[in-house]
Parts: sequence; C-alpha cells; structure tokens
Amino acid sequence: MSDDGAVPAWTRYLCEFVGTYFLVFTVGCNLIAGNATWAATSIACVLMVCIYAMGSISGAHFNPAVTVAIQICGKMDSWLEAAIYMFIQTTAGILAGLSYLALFGKSFNLEPGVGYGWGSAMAVEILYTCMLCFVVLNVAVCGANNGNEYYGIAIGFVIVAAGYAAGGISGGAFNPAVAFGVDISSAGIGFGWSFAYLAYELCGAALAALLFFIVHPEEFLNAHREPRRVNATVKALTAEFIGTYFLVLTVGLNVLGGSQAAAFSIAASLMCMIYALGSVSGAHFNPAVTIAIMLCGRGKIKGGFPEACMYIGTQIVAGICGGLTYTLIMGSSMALAPGPKYGWVACSIAECMFTFLLCFVVLNVATVAEPSKDMFGLAIGSCVTVGGYAIGAISGGSLNPAVSFGIDTAHAIHGNPWSSCLFYSAAEILGAIVAAGCFYGVHPSEYYAKARN
Repeated sequence: MSDDGAVPAWTRYLCEFVGTYFLVFTVGCNLIAGNATWAATSIACVLMVCIYAMGSISGAHFNPAVTVAIQICGKMDSWLEAAIYMFIQTTAGILAGLSYLALFGKSFNLEPGVGYGWGSAMAVEILYTCMLCFVVLNVAVCGANNGNEYYGIAIGFVIVAAGYAAGGISGGAFNPAVAFGVDISSAGIGFGWSFAYLAYELCGAALAALLFFIVHPEEFLNAHREPRRVNATVKALTAEFIGTYFLVLTVGLNVLGGSQAAAFSIAASLMCMIYALGSVSGAHFNPAVTIAIMLCGRGKIKGGFPEACMYIGTQIVAGICGGLTYTLIMGSSMALAPGPKYGWVACSIAECMFTFLLCFVVLNVATVAEPSKDMFGLAIGSCVTVGGYAIGAISGGSLNPAVSFGIDTAHAIHGNPWSSCLFYSAAEILGAIVAAGCFYGVHPSEYYAKARN
C-alpha cells in the first residue's frame, strides 16, 4: 500500500476518487435500504477490496483523516499533495451522496443517533477515527510491517469493529468524505453536522499520529537525522494499553448498544489491533494470553516474569479505562454475570473452555518457531467470534480478565457489587494454564530443539 513515486499523479488521484466514491455510495445504499445487520460488514468489505485493488497505486487512503495522519507522520511528499488527495476524496464523497440520492430518491441526515448528544458522537468519532488511522499507519506505512498481505483486511475490518459498536451513536462516519457526502446529499432535510464531524475526525487522525510516534519512534528522525529510540518496554506496554483499551471499549459499546453482530465486531477489533501491534508487543491484550505464553517459556516475553507482570497490570488498567469510557459515552453499564438460565458452574466451565481455545490458538499461530506470516490475526480474532456466539448466553463470552475487570469495575461505579471479575478471571486463567500444558504436548519439538541448541 505504499505510494509509488513513478506512478503519474493523475492515476493516483483517479484511484482516490474511485475508492472514496464507492465507499460513500455503499454507505448510502446500505443505510437507505435499512440493512441494519450487514451494513457495517458491507461497508468494511468495499473498503477492503478497494484497498487491495488500488493500494499499490495511490496508497488507498479514501479518507481525508487518513491522509492527514499519514502526512503528519511525514509519509507523503508534501502538504500540497495531501491537500489534493483530500479535495478529491471529499469531492468523490459528495458526488457519491448525490448518486444514492438520485438512485433512491431520498437521503438521511448526518447527526447523532436517537438518545445521544454531541458529546457521545464526538467521543466515538474521535476514538474510532483514531483507531482506523492508527491501524493504517501500523500495517500500511510502518517499515516494520513491510511486505505483509493482511493490510487490507486489517484496515477494512476496523469498520466492522467501529460500525457495529458506534454506528448507533454517531452514524459511524469516521471519514470526512463520508460526512460531507451524507450531509450535502441531505441538505434539504438538515445540514451542518459535517463540519463538527470533520473536526472530530481530524482530532482522531492527530491522536493516531501521536500514538504511532510512541510505538514506532524509529519511523521518525531526531535532530541529528537519526532514527529516534524509545525504551522497548515502554513501547510494548503502550501497545498493550492501546489494544486492550479498544477491545474493551468495543465490547461495552456493542453490548449496551444492542448490536446485532456484537461478537463479530469485538473479534474484528481484536484482529485489527493484533495486526497493528503484533510487531511491537506481541499483541496479547489479555492477561490469560500473557500467562499462557509465560508458562510456555522459550523466551517469548523478553523481560521474563517481571515484564509479564507489567503486561498484565497494563492490560487490567486499560480494561478498566475502556470500561469507564463506554460507561461515560452510554450513560449506563452492564453486569458481569451468568446468563438468566445458567449458574456459576456453567459460566466457569464455558469461560475456561473458550479461553483455553483462544490461548491455545495464540500459542500455535504466534509463538512457534515458524509462526503464521499473515493469518495469525484472523485466526486469533476469530476465536472471539467462536466463543462470543457459542457461550454468550451462558457467560457473556469475556474470555479475558482485562475485559472482566473492565466490565465489572464500570458496573461497580454505578453502585453495584464488585467481585464477579475475580471468579471470571480464575476460570480464564485456568483455561490459559491448560492451554499451556496442551501446547507442551502438541509441540515437543519446540523444546527439544532448544535443548539441542
């Protein structure tokens, strides 16, 4: 997805126009048709296929906020080039909005969802635009991830995570070209929110650039024209905080918002952040995963037991911050407890079994001598789709002590008892321990080879 300087400028601009046009046109067609269940997936997929189709030509931004984030990081030729990209993207978005208006004979307003105000809309637009731009910077711009084949699915499926989590709150634009396309096409029934959304989304882009600077300082030069350096542990802990925070935030917004695809959205958020941050920290985002990796040894956590403890502490804090954030946005919280028809025994068994599956998959696809090159994020993220739908009615499908602590603490802030996370975490940690033991059994060569060396 790198920009090739040998490509004529007009071809890059044409790609940005085509990709943005089809993105906004797909948004409009889905929303006017009332495709509530699959709209976010459809929009994510059109973004993904256009990225794969045109990324090698223009960089496949299709979003002024993405262009701003990339230019802030110094990854475009100039601000003039960035301005041209943004003008073309916005023009394409407006023409796409007018196209679906002509096709359907009607449009829809850009505005916060029913029951939500500007504050909630601002929060989710900033946060998920940040997530989108941050993933782009990590998988498509960062030198550490050059040559990967997962960039399109990682970027596109941020929309699966964000669309189902926040679509009901803000409309789920995360893109000024989308905002202006929707707002101008509906000018007859209301106009103006696009300017506020533009500000929110540009704030998200700037925040993404700042986070990218922290986790990948080597991508920037210091005053001596040398790559910057930051302590590796600081980078890793920052990465673990970011990934865990977005995971728990997405959990809460989906559940409290009554999403029809909650497990899929949560899995997508995990997958995207694994692809974005796997090269920085290993992308655990889960104390159970960290425990399983630590128990399997082989130096997969460079700092050993002390660093593993720092990982776990950071994940728990990030989970609590994510829980408090979704509580502030939604104005409510949710209980961490067995489903109405089930007790604590069934809940504990369910959490243990599917946390085992998650940790076992992580160990097999990401920590072996020859790990999966491009499919590791999809494999790990899909465990949440599996567990979420399989045991959601029994335990809620936490599968992660950071999620459990985040949900339970946010609920306790509203005056409810706090202790369920301890029972959940015990079951989840047991699943991690069993996964580590099973890994020893299925991968003895990982230890024999080490002994021979």
